[in-house]
Amino acid sequence: MRFLLKLIAVSRNTEIPVNYQYPLSAAIYKILNRADEKYSAFLHERGYGKGFKLFTFSQLQGPFQIHRDRLTFLEPEVQLHVAFHLPDAAENFIKGLFASQEMEIADRVSRGRFTVRSVETVKSPFVSTGASEIISVDVVPISPVVAGLKNEKGNYDFLSPDDERFPEVIRYNWREKIRTCFDNESADGAMLLAEVMLFERPPKSRLMTIKAGTTEETKIRGWMNVGLRLTAERRFIDLIMNAGAGIYNSLGCGMAGESSAIKRISEKFDSKKRYNEIIP
Repeated sequence: MRFLLKLIAVSRNTEIPVNYQYPLSAAIYKILNRADEKYSAFLHERGYGKGFKLFTFSQLQGPFQIHRDRLTFLEPEVQLHVAFHLPDAAENFIKGLFASQEMEIADRVSRGRFTVRSVETVKSPFVSTGASEIISVDVVPISPVVAGLKNEKGNYDFLSPDDERFPEVIRYNWREKIRTCFDNESADGAMLLAEVMLFERPPKSRLMTIKAGTTEETKIRGWMNVGLRLTAERRFIDLIMNAGAGIYNSLGCGMAGESSAIKRISEKFDSKKRYNEIIP
């Protein structure tokens, strides 16, 4: 379930931190927490609490300029894509929850306030395919994809798209999302393919600082300008489109853009076979 939010800055030349992923994630959580008790439980059961958080969002889209660690928008309207892996029945609720709300993106230095002017549903391109039908799609991320492999210290080593382990780690994380959202049998038996597609321009690295200037400061590295060719059952493609590829999805990493080259796969596969990946 994907939405396009059109935001209007409350003041001219609105300034926010360059590392806005964490405060923007916090602003989205703040809106979600305004849900009534029934829907709060509904959201929590599907990942909006401890453990997996099955949503993601894009980079903010609008003309801007950067000076040191500040980002200043040059026009009042800013666009943001958000996605949730929720049943279709929740669509109107989510739209109503975000409509006309105020979002604040702030740190200790600057504070940007935006009003949600409109919320538009972005329809799935897979409506003509069955949930268990195997399809292949090409996607281009609209927020940095982070592939992390844990080292001996328990920290992530971040992989670049030209590392042969990159697609394996993406696939492993995808399978763990299936395990959380469906069940172990579905996860273990799922046929998942993730191939990296490189373009004429090389992949662009982006280093993001989370909770900058605090004792909990963390740096993560993601990648833009890299494509992914994904092959799986449509329901599992839906999951990665709605929840993001890689890790740190709820911090705005790994959101896939509109897919193209949708292809139905007719070959049979063994649903009982386990597909091995590197375990981060």
